[in-house]
Amino acid sequence: MLKIVPDPPHNPHSLEDTLIQAAEYALCAQTVAQQAALLQPRSPVSLLIMAAMHELEALRVLLESALIQVQMPPQVRPQVLH
Repeated sequence: MLKIVPDPPHNPHSLEDTLIQAAEYALCAQTVAQQAALLQPRSPVSLLIMAAMHELEALRVLLESALIQVQMPPQVRPQVLH
C-alpha cells in the first residue's frame, strides 16, 4: 500500500546535536590555545593566542545559550522577532 503523505527527510543531526558538537569543538580549540600559551608564554604571538582564547570563550557562551533555548519547551521560549 502506498502512503499518501511521504515521511519527512531523515536528518541525522538535529539543531541540538549540531550545537552540542559545535560547543565541543570550541572547547577543544580553546584547550589547544591554552596549551600553546603555556608552551610559549613569552612569545610575540602569545597576545594573539590569548585573544583567540577570549573569542573562543565568548563563542562557547553563545553556543550554550543557543542550546538552552533549543532545549526549552515551545511554551516557555520567548518570542523574539527580528
